[in-house]
Amino acid sequence: MEGTLTTDSVSDSDFLKEFYIPNYILVPDSKSDSTPPPQLPQCPVLVFINSKSGGQLGADLLKTYSALLNENQVFDLGKEAPDVVLRRIYLNLEKLKSNDEFAAKIQEKLRIIVAGGDGTAGWLLGVVCDLKLSHPLPIATMPLGTGNNLPFAFGWGKKNPGTDVQAVMAFMKKVKNAKEMKIDNWHILMRMRAPKEGSCDPIAPLELPHSLHAVHRVSPTDELNMEGYITFRGGFWNYFSMGMDAQVSYAFHSERKLHPEKFKNQLINQSTYAKLGCTQGWFLASLYHPSSRNIAHLATVKIMKKTGQWEKLHVPNSIRSIVCLNLPSFSGGLNPWGTPNSNKRRDRGLTPPFVDDGLIEVVGFRDAWHGLVLLAPNGHGTRLAQAHRIRFEFHKGGADHTFMRIDGEPWKQPLPSDDDNTVLVEISHLGQVNMLATDDCRSRSVNDPSSPSCHDADKDSDEEDSVPAEDFRKFGAADTFRIPDEVDISHLS
Repeated sequence: MEGTLTTDSVSDSDFLKEFYIPNYILVPDSKSDSTPPPQLPQCPVLVFINSKSGGQLGADLLKTYSALLNENQVFDLGKEAPDVVLRRIYLNLEKLKSNDEFAAKIQEKLRIIVAGGDGTAGWLLGVVCDLKLSHPLPIATMPLGTGNNLPFAFGWGKKNPGTDVQAVMAFMKKVKNAKEMKIDNWHILMRMRAPKEGSCDPIAPLELPHSLHAVHRVSPTDELNMEGYITFRGGFWNYFSMGMDAQVSYAFHSERKLHPEKFKNQLINQSTYAKLGCTQGWFLASLYHPSSRNIAHLATVKIMKKTGQWEKLHVPNSIRSIVCLNLPSFSGGLNPWGTPNSNKRRDRGLTPPFVDDGLIEVVGFRDAWHGLVLLAPNGHGTRLAQAHRIRFEFHKGGADHTFMRIDGEPWKQPLPSDDDNTVLVEISHLGQVNMLATDDCRSRSVNDPSSPSCHDADKDSDEEDSVPAEDFRKFGAADTFRIPDEVDISHLS
């Protein structure tokens, strides 16, 4: 087999054939790799690796996967964007499958492995979401970042993986045996006034997360566009957060950008993150964090529990950080929402954090000490609400900026300086995408009785007191994906 390492047994070679995709599927206009037709793989995979993640680990993984599989089914995200790759492969599959049952079966069984941080995984999810296939490609996330919340939520672990042949093959075996699990997508719209002078954006595009800077801004003809404003839109799958926690994250990312040589080890990265939590004042927020930057002073927060009905959300004055959570994994695997007990479900209408119920959990934190309650059994943050939509409206106030974060990627957000100015951030439900989950999956599905049950619901701590189809938006990460009119796309939704 082209590009395959010499293994210790025939069984290993047979195992790898279950994942192997021949060249003529991957490279347009190339000839079939074998005659008679090649063995149909039961789990054909496309592997996307951020070679810059995890220090040297990303580069090492790239070499191992390329040696075990066809090197043309392994992609370095630093060299080729995923939407370009998937566009090329899917156009080729569309041309082949009408006369090639093998190609049709490959398309039906195709899975994705993505190795990188949460931002990288979110990038792939955005691209796959934009393809709008009737059966979207399910994705397995290999942890290669600092927090690794997405992999942890679906049972792939949070420690950086081994990069040797046996470790990679063990991961591939899990991918083959993994089950598909739907999760909610969340669309985020951010609108701010354009500068009165000059052509510069309020935020440098490269400072924004992948899911926002990939679209940059909506076009002038888009109905979301407003004259005099710059409008960004994108998506997320794990969380959106704002306030003190995002400030610490921003300090970490800024330091790593200035001194990348110091961030080659996951343990060192996590230690540095903890130190920055101290130096940024997160543990002594009452002394070092001005009350003018508390969430209630920065923004008016509104939620929509039922379609078309906005209501103002009461946010306690002490809350310095707010998290809008889709998955039960935040800050390296902690679960801020927990599982409300039967009394809270009855009195407040709260539910467990299902990942496919069209609801996002809104949680608040006062400071890092408050956050440490998550380390205790059944601990959780201040549960503020569950909603189908949430809106933050920022007006001129005591702060000229705040910090925001999407799936681990932070940025510094300018706030209004004029009385007639407003910065708007709105989050709404946007369909679903397929993930791959192992038997150790921590996420719960409202439609899957086999997902983790709520054993500890009545031991809950007492620490704290769907959108219409016309509103659906592209995430934009795959904005270059266009299937020509002459290609049969009758199977696409």
